[in-house]
Amino acid sequence: MPLTIAQRLDRLKVRIAELAHWRDRQSAVIDGWTFEGQPIAHQQDWPHRQGAVHFAVSAEAPEAWPLADIRLQLDLGGESLITLSYPDGQTETFGLDPYHQEFPVKGRRFSIATETVARFPFGEPNRAPRLNKARFIWLDGPAHRLHLLLKQVAEAIDALSEHEVVPHLMDAAEHGLRSLDWPSDTAAYISRTSGAVMQQKIWELPELEANPAGLTEEQSASAAAAFEALTARLKELQKRFPPNGELLMTGHAHIDLAWLWPYRETRRKMRRTFNTALSLMERSDDFRFNQSTAHYYAQMEEEDPELLDRIKNKVAEGKWETVGGMWVEPDTNMPTGESLARQVLYGQRYFEKTFGTRHTVCWLPDCFGFSGALPQILRQGGIDSFFTIKVNWSETNHIPSDLFWWKGLDGSQVLTHTFDNPMQGYNGFVQPDCYVPTWKNFRGKTQHDTSLLAVGYGDGGGGVTPEMVEREVQLRDFPAIPQARWGTVKSYYEQAHRTAGEKSLPVWDGEIYLELHRATLTSQSGVKRKHRQAERALITAEAIASLGHMLGADKPQSLEADWRVVLKNEFHDILPGSSIREVYQDAEQELGGVIDRAKIEQARALQALSAKLPKGGVGDALVVVNPSLAARPLSATLSDGTVVSAADVVAPLSVAVFDKGTLKPASGLKAGPGHLENEHLSVAIGKDGAVVSLIHKATGREAVDGSANQLWVYPGDKPRNWDAWDIDADYAEKAVRLDAPESITLVEEGPHRAAIRVVYRYRNSSVTQTYVLTANARRLDIETTIDWHDRRTLLRTLNPVAALARKATFECAFGIVERATHTNTSWEQAMFEAVAHRFVDISEPGFGVALLNNAKYGHSARGNVIGMSLVRGPIYPDPLADEGEQSFTYALMPHEGTWHEGGVLDEAIDLNQPLVAAEASGLSTGTFAPLVVNGIPVAFSGLKPAEEGDGLILRLYEPAGRRGNLSLGLPSGWAASQPLNILEEPMERKGPADVMPFEIRTWKLKKT
Repeated sequence: MPLTIAQRLDRLKVRIAELAHWRDRQSAVIDGWTFEGQPIAHQQDWPHRQGAVHFAVSAEAPEAWPLADIRLQLDLGGESLITLSYPDGQTETFGLDPYHQEFPVKGRRFSIATETVARFPFGEPNRAPRLNKARFIWLDGPAHRLHLLLKQVAEAIDALSEHEVVPHLMDAAEHGLRSLDWPSDTAAYISRTSGAVMQQKIWELPELEANPAGLTEEQSASAAAAFEALTARLKELQKRFPPNGELLMTGHAHIDLAWLWPYRETRRKMRRTFNTALSLMERSDDFRFNQSTAHYYAQMEEEDPELLDRIKNKVAEGKWETVGGMWVEPDTNMPTGESLARQVLYGQRYFEKTFGTRHTVCWLPDCFGFSGALPQILRQGGIDSFFTIKVNWSETNHIPSDLFWWKGLDGSQVLTHTFDNPMQGYNGFVQPDCYVPTWKNFRGKTQHDTSLLAVGYGDGGGGVTPEMVEREVQLRDFPAIPQARWGTVKSYYEQAHRTAGEKSLPVWDGEIYLELHRATLTSQSGVKRKHRQAERALITAEAIASLGHMLGADKPQSLEADWRVVLKNEFHDILPGSSIREVYQDAEQELGGVIDRAKIEQARALQALSAKLPKGGVGDALVVVNPSLAARPLSATLSDGTVVSAADVVAPLSVAVFDKGTLKPASGLKAGPGHLENEHLSVAIGKDGAVVSLIHKATGREAVDGSANQLWVYPGDKPRNWDAWDIDADYAEKAVRLDAPESITLVEEGPHRAAIRVVYRYRNSSVTQTYVLTANARRLDIETTIDWHDRRTLLRTLNPVAALARKATFECAFGIVERATHTNTSWEQAMFEAVAHRFVDISEPGFGVALLNNAKYGHSARGNVIGMSLVRGPIYPDPLADEGEQSFTYALMPHEGTWHEGGVLDEAIDLNQPLVAAEASGLSTGTFAPLVVNGIPVAFSGLKPAEEGDGLILRLYEPAGRRGNLSLGLPSGWAASQPLNILEEPMERKGPADVMPFEIRTWKLKKT
């Protein structure tokens, strides 16, 4: 009875596996190794595995072996950077990892030096490292090539399944195997195949030869003949069954800047991966490789300039493609708009300075959703194309297109492509069973004839292997499978843009929400808080120094060095909270340093600014800077810790000088047990510690429905996968409300500030909340300190509000996004936790309530309930995530009208960046506003020194989706440029109004 195709395929795979045992003719062990200068033998455990260690040896391959066929095989027990140094002074460097363990050599004699860590590519420790393998092999080229070709035929049969070419491929492979003259000598055969899985299961193997004979010349020649015959047969079949589809392949090595390893290890991963890619380029004219992230190249510039020079040469040759245009591959959900603008500004400038090129493709394969602000930021940064594959990870719904225009908040569009490779996504392989499904999954094939495919081991780096390069050459002759060729990402998008110019492509409008990894908006709260503080501290330092310059002080100094630290820590596995503990120890220290330096810069700038203010007789003056475009009530904390909450107002982007002796608190502040009140709000705190009443006096409306700031604990926060990344949809099935506080105490009742403190305990953790109402406040602040000692437990605040709306407003970068409060569709059901920056608001016509915050991102809006996630306790990959104490503030704010009519953004700005104040003497009172913005209300993004030449850069944005007139009022002798993009270069605006909905506007302000 004839065998089925499936049975024949099983047999084929078994026979192919046999060939691998004869891939080398001979081998020779390399002895004489040292470990940190001390001798170490084969199969010996490392003396220790702390940090990076160094192996060394002098090696010499047998003279009788052909140099072209000699390979060096190493497995030292961890990832390594290995350097081969030849007697003539030549050196060559490679990365060594589980996927890169065989290397060509340029001479028979050389020394080997390594930098090695006892880790595997994904950060796992090798707890028992040893020197596993160190030998030369004499590669039997014909046997190797035939083995690889037959493997690819078997993979093609698997992938093509029912295709009519399959029987022909099977016949060709079987004929090739039958044509072989294969050895059968017992001793050599048993010894050669002893490592096979089946043989390793034998109770006791017979005595094995140490170096069994390989193929004879005749046997090797039969392999060569079989290879040629099989290749010829494939070419014939290709004429009858031509390639189906086309893939443009880019060599790739996704290197997470930090994840399951600290950044110091990434610096080693970079060098290993980059040297591997360069070695492949030296041996293949066709191979192409891409690498994003300006920060990596800047690191190389500091640590290994010779390596960077080699990369520059390959960039100039067109073999190495720098992509992305950003400083790192950042999270795009949580950074402020100005941070995302700086990602592009500093990234594009670095790439242009270092490699002479800017980028047109934003390369973000692995980020956890994408802000609707991104298309405009990219277009203003010279980038018209976008790549990701992470949208394929959504668990419930999928964007219906994979080649489409992505339309942002303001209407800007970038051409977007995402491929669906089921074999490791952007860490793809060069093989038929990767090609075929990737092409099959490409939904845009009816409009565009090519899909992109990134190949190479990644996340932990490593990249493309020599086998992948060899596979690509062989696969050129295959029938039926997609045609694939090495190329550049840029060329792919150039082709795609041509298609988009000829055909109507689908449009995806608004944010790209990932229906997965929602917990990344909450995990590792400490780094999120410091990141936001660092952003605000830098923006404010630049603004104060710039306002001072407009009043006559020196031009501000660039803070790019500190911005680079912030941008680095926006990487998509740092800011989202999905890394190991060591990463957060580093990140919080780095961001803390930025905050400290920015505060020093603020104080220095305020001092320089004060020196330019009119002198006068006020001996006890308070100098206040308002670094925003909102007129703000005077609230300040003095050097002695006292709080001022006055009736006075500080104008936008101004410096105001007050006589402290004349400052009076705004009237109407009252406090008592369970009650706080001022002229704007009346607050009642219940016995459960929640807000049971919040009256907005201007409208007389009750703002809460029952009670707000209910604290709920969810001990079932145990996702089925990706512990730090995910919150499962049913997390709330088990919930415990904290409604029995240990104490409720009136702790302040001064004329400027009143406060009630509530203390809760849950198991091993405590929550201390202080309700604060200042004399002039329009919001109720909830100052919160959590001392958290419970794992896999989520804490949230729920706030039922007395407003009805089918959509809630969430702040995002450079604007807002509206999301449904109902769950009519699967898309709405899946959005049970979503990002917001400084506020979420539910408003009905005439009245609304906002929840503001200064440190949190994970929110929900269901019905009339605004929820916010406060802390959680995952155990992987950091078992102590958010263990211990953290402090932050959120606030409830009822208001008249819509969120933008009621001043929600102004209060959110004030909560996140209070007025900056310093005490002085010898000044005159008054307000000094060197820069005035007139017309439609807009929001402040940044005021900073120009990157090129003199002058300042002012960036504003429209935050609410309106359009209108806008003008700038400048001091005498100052003028504003024509419109600029975020690269601070002239741009042509298309909008009929001075500012369009959600538009980012930039000018250079310069002395005339």
